[in-house]
Amino acid sequence: MAPMTPIRFCAALVSLALVSCAPLDPPVASTPPASVVQTRVEPFVIAANPLAAQAGMEVLERGGSAPDAALAVQAMLSLVEPQSSGMGGGAFLNYFDASTGKVTIYDGRETAPAQATRALFLDNAGQPLGFREAVVSGRATGVPGAVAALALLHSEHGSLPWGGLFSAAIATAEEGFIVSPRLGKFLQAPFPQLSVPDAQAYFSRPDGTRLQVGDRLKNPDYADFLRRLSRSGTDALYRGSTAAEIVQRTRAAPLGGSMTMEDLAAYRPVKREPVCHSWRSYKVCAPPPPSSGAALLELLALLERTDIAARGPGDPQAWFLFTEASRLMYADRDAYFGDGDFVDVPVAGLLDGDYLDRRAALIGDTAAATVAPGKPAGAPLAMADLTQEPAGTSHFIVRDVKGNVLSITTTVESIFGTGRMVDGFFLNNQLTDFAFNPLQPNGSAAPNAVAPGKRPRSSMTPLVLIDGQGNFAGAIGSAGGNSILAYVAKSLVAAVDWGLPMQDALAQPNLVARGDRPMGEVSKFPTAVLGGLRARGVTLAPGQGEDSGVHGVLIRDGRVDGGYDPRREGVVLVGKP
Repeated sequence: MAPMTPIRFCAALVSLALVSCAPLDPPVASTPPASVVQTRVEPFVIAANPLAAQAGMEVLERGGSAPDAALAVQAMLSLVEPQSSGMGGGAFLNYFDASTGKVTIYDGRETAPAQATRALFLDNAGQPLGFREAVVSGRATGVPGAVAALALLHSEHGSLPWGGLFSAAIATAEEGFIVSPRLGKFLQAPFPQLSVPDAQAYFSRPDGTRLQVGDRLKNPDYADFLRRLSRSGTDALYRGSTAAEIVQRTRAAPLGGSMTMEDLAAYRPVKREPVCHSWRSYKVCAPPPPSSGAALLELLALLERTDIAARGPGDPQAWFLFTEASRLMYADRDAYFGDGDFVDVPVAGLLDGDYLDRRAALIGDTAAATVAPGKPAGAPLAMADLTQEPAGTSHFIVRDVKGNVLSITTTVESIFGTGRMVDGFFLNNQLTDFAFNPLQPNGSAAPNAVAPGKRPRSSMTPLVLIDGQGNFAGAIGSAGGNSILAYVAKSLVAAVDWGLPMQDALAQPNLVARGDRPMGEVSKFPTAVLGGLRARGVTLAPGQGEDSGVHGVLIRDGRVDGGYDPRREGVVLVGKP
C-alpha cells in the first residue's frame, strides 16, 4: 500500500468512486450479489473522541483492515471515554465485506452467568431492587463480549498482527491524556458509580479532590493489561489473573454476583445473519434480537408510509408523524423483544407489509391518547415492559482502503458501568438491561427476564445501508439507551428524506416518543414547530438521560458525506486510498 498523505479532519464531502443508489424492490433478502467490483477507496474513521479516531487511522495507514483499526479504536475509547464503553463491556458489530457484498453481524452482547436466576434483581422480600442500588452491584455485570467479538472478526478479516494494534492506547495510558469537557462533565455529576471506591480512587487528584477538565489522567494498570492482551490474545481477559479479578470484583459486596472463571472462559460471540429491509432506495441491515434492530427497521417502514419525506425540519406535521410512528414502534419493541435464542420475537411479522400498513393507518390527525402493541404474525401474548434501560454507550464507523466497513455500537451500559474496575477498565452493568421483575402480572415470564447464559435486550442498532447494485451506501448508529432508535431514525429521515448534509442531519433536535410522554430537546425546536405539535396534541417535555452520540455516513452521487454528533467530541478522519 502506498503511503498516505496526512489525514484530514473532515465532516464535509470527499470524492469516492462508488456507484450511486438505485431503487430496490421489497422484500429485501440478505443474500449478497454474485460479484462485487472491489476498488480502492478513501478509508475513514468516525468516532466519539479524536484520540480514538486517530488510533484507528494510524492502523489504516499501516495497511490495516477495518477490523484491525476497530480494535485500536475500542482500546483507546476504553481509556479516554470510560463512561461509555470499554474492554469490560459488550458490542454489536455490523460488518460489510466489500469483496462479496455480504453483511455479517458479530454479537458481542454480554451474557448472564450460568448461576444467574430470575430473582437476580429481587430483594429478600421478592420486590425489585431500586435501580441506583442495582446499578453498582456485583450482580449487574454480565460476562463481557466486546473483546471476544472483535477478536473473532479480526481472526477472519484482519490484515495486521494482533499484537501491534494496541500501541497507541498503551502509550496514551502511560503518558496520560487530558480530561475532556465531556468526561469532566460526567465526573461532576451525581452518578452513584462515582461513589464506588474504584472510581473514586481512579478519578481523584493526589489531594483527594475530583479530577477536573484539563487535568492529565494516567492509567498504568490499563497499559499493563493491554500489553498482556497484545501478547496473549483474549486469554488475557477471559482467563488468568484478569479473569480472577473480574470474578472477585463482581462477587464482592454489596449484592455480589455469581460469575465464575468458567463463565468467562466459556464466553463465545455469535455470528448472526442481519435483519434487512427495504427503505427508500436502500437495503438497510441491522442486528437481530437481542438487538432492537428490527424495531428500528419497523419505524423506518412506518415513516415511509407517510408523507414525511415531502416535508422538512421546519414543518410541525413532519415531527408529529415522527412522534406517532415512534410511539407505535416502541409499543411493539417493548412488548416483544428479548434474546431470540430464548424467546420468540416476531421479527418477520413486525416487518410484514400488511402489518405495517395497519399500524401506519393508526396515525391520525392528532396524537393518540395511548398506544398499545400490535398483533403481528407469530407474536406471543403482548407483555408489559418491565425493563429499565440506562445509557452509557458509544458508536463508531471504520472503512479501509478495500471498502470493508465496520459499524459498531459498544457499551458498558450506565455511565462508568458499575463503577467497579479491573486492570484499569470499568466493568459493565449490562444485566440491568434485563427486566428486574421476571414475572408478568398474570404470572408468566417476561420476555426479557433473566436466565443463565441469556443476553439482555439491547437498543444498540448499528446499521449498514446497501444500494441497488450491492455496494456499500452508508452506515449509522448511536449511543443513548432506548432512545437510540429515535436518534438514528431522526438522523436518517433528516439526511435522506429531507436531503440535509449528514452533519446538519445529526444536529437536528432530538425527539423521543416512547409511551405517552414524548421528550426532546425542547429549546432547540423552533417555536412554530412546538406550537404545531401542541395543536396536534403533542407537548414535548425536556429530555433526560444521555445525549445522542450518532455517527453516520452516506454515499451520495459517488461522494462520502460523513458526520459526527455535535453533542459529543467526535470527529471524521479521512485518508487517501
